[in-house]
Amino acid sequence: MRKFLLALCLLSCAVPVLADEGMWTLDNPPTKRIHDAYGFAPSPAWIDKAMHASARLALGCSASFVSKGGLVLTNHHCVARCVEQLGDADHDMLKTGFVAHAPAEEHQCPAMEVNRLEKITDVTKEVTDATAGLDGTAFKTASNAVRAKLTSACVGGDGSKVRCDVVDLYQGGQYKLYRYHRFQDVRLVFAPEQSVAFFGGDPDNFNFPRYDLDMSMVRVYEDGKPAVIRDYFPVSAQGPAAGELVFVTGHPGSTQRELTVAQLTTRRNLILPDALLHLAEYRGVLEEYRTTGAEPSRYATEELFHVENSYKALRGQLEALLDAQIFQKKIDAESALRAFAQGRPDFKEAVGAWDATEKAEATYRALFRERSALERGNPFMTDYFAFARTLVRGTAERAKPNAERLPEYADAALPEVEARLLSPAPVHPAFEKLRMGWALTKIRESLGADHPIVKQILGKESPEQLASRLVDGTQLGDPAVRKALWDGGAAAVAASQDPFIRLAAAIDPEARALRKRYEAEVESVEQKSAERIAKVRFARGGTDTYPDATFTLRISYGAVKGWDEAGSAVAPFTRIGGAFDRATGADPFRLPDSWLKAKDSLDLAKPFNFSSTNDIIGGNSGSPVIDREGRLVGLIFDGNIHSLGGAYGYDGASNRAVAVDSAAILEALEKIYGAKSIADEMRAP
Repeated sequence: MRKFLLALCLLSCAVPVLADEGMWTLDNPPTKRIHDAYGFAPSPAWIDKAMHASARLALGCSASFVSKGGLVLTNHHCVARCVEQLGDADHDMLKTGFVAHAPAEEHQCPAMEVNRLEKITDVTKEVTDATAGLDGTAFKTASNAVRAKLTSACVGGDGSKVRCDVVDLYQGGQYKLYRYHRFQDVRLVFAPEQSVAFFGGDPDNFNFPRYDLDMSMVRVYEDGKPAVIRDYFPVSAQGPAAGELVFVTGHPGSTQRELTVAQLTTRRNLILPDALLHLAEYRGVLEEYRTTGAEPSRYATEELFHVENSYKALRGQLEALLDAQIFQKKIDAESALRAFAQGRPDFKEAVGAWDATEKAEATYRALFRERSALERGNPFMTDYFAFARTLVRGTAERAKPNAERLPEYADAALPEVEARLLSPAPVHPAFEKLRMGWALTKIRESLGADHPIVKQILGKESPEQLASRLVDGTQLGDPAVRKALWDGGAAAVAASQDPFIRLAAAIDPEARALRKRYEAEVESVEQKSAERIAKVRFARGGTDTYPDATFTLRISYGAVKGWDEAGSAVAPFTRIGGAFDRATGADPFRLPDSWLKAKDSLDLAKPFNFSSTNDIIGGNSGSPVIDREGRLVGLIFDGNIHSLGGAYGYDGASNRAVAVDSAAILEALEKIYGAKSIADEMRAP
């Protein structure tokens, strides 16, 4: 953590970024830095191919194309929901794994979309001109309108194959329009057993050495046939060498390296502690539920993985912010930037931006509990309510002009909304009762039994009674029912007596009021302030740096390298044989039977996992690791424990990305899973 402190200071003080640091946009790659550090400068053609060979899963992971036939490589934990949904009580594919030996055996994932970035356009002027001179609700309304206009024009009439997003970069310093090719027919090709994909479980998570085959493959289809892909990464049979230059092209989710001290204080004192308490309790609920039977265990396992992973990641973030010296460096850096702004007459407006943000954060904290109960995410933690809210709000918003809608229901967003709403993925009533009952209990605990929101939701019922009544009475688990309501519009939804529809409609006015206040008094204020602060940063340190992560395609560079841990060298590679040495025969260190049977045929000295200095964060899961020749040599699936503070800065001494070696991927496919045809497809030039 002390080494991280130095890196954080260097980052925050607006000096040139460190070697190997940064998640860079592909329209501003750090070509000179790479050449100065490693003697290789990626050409524009190299960058263009890397952009088009990379992909993302719309629900939150990275991926890449690894064949001209539409084969996509990502992590097992990124497709585990699909694997669970395609299984049933008699076929638990999370336990047994899955291999499609022929195209006819590839099964469509019920709720998966793959995006490929096609073009980046600077729309900063359009966005800032539209919001110039506006504050509060007027600012937010104008911002929504210009974004809807830009994305609608970008998508045109081909929403089934095109997705467009306006992306904030440098905390509002720039706005870019990202145009994607979308693939909505995604079929499962290969997934190993979860016991080897998450070998070591939570004890090994964010640690190294690791022995995980955290990889799976899907294939994208268009017009009922495998999509033809021009740019892809052929998979290397050898993998990388120690010290070799490697690149990661992926979609890091979110970093907070540019936030103000007021925003970081809210994260440290409220957001992170609240989330950690929630996750810790929910983990216990899931663990207990899994003991009630094989089927509950099957569909709760994937949820438990995400809970445990999130808990460990957020705990690392909190520990970084609780370090007094680290936080003081943030304070000092902000003070220096404010002093710079105060010395420039042209930054008169920017001087007040930090105070405005601090005031907005006070409002954020005041609204936090009620927003959590009604408006943040899926407050009742049940798919049924998510469907109901989409139907209630979506049908109302579609009746409005595109520019006046909530952003999530703008024309450009509707294909994704409809894909989620109409997905045939199964919903498990007993599990939904458990989750909703627990969520309602936590809302009552947070707000108090006498709070008007709690009284409106629960009435005279207990959380468990309400959850049971609503789940037993709903028909929203049927995609045909949801489609009829969606197609019928606001009138059909208003006439529906489904209990979840009625709940969503009843709380919608209050939820919208909370949202409107948040947008006017927090979001718009902080967005406008961030634009002003970004201009100060650009004036002081230039634009030769990278923006915070935004789940958009980035490239990072680094070397295959271990690190020093308390005076002991950590080697950058583990070997396949090490997995057998580590195995105990009991979860989470249990290797599946397929591995035990194939042991004698495996090259146990072959690399399994490796670490590198690439700067990554959550969302990079499934990112390709490529060499200077554009070959895939690894698959990111984790970071080490020191990387958890990476939300706030980068430490080149011990920050490490962790990947599955491509040599291990091919070895397993051929010798354990009998999937030589898949391996050959991945190797093809």
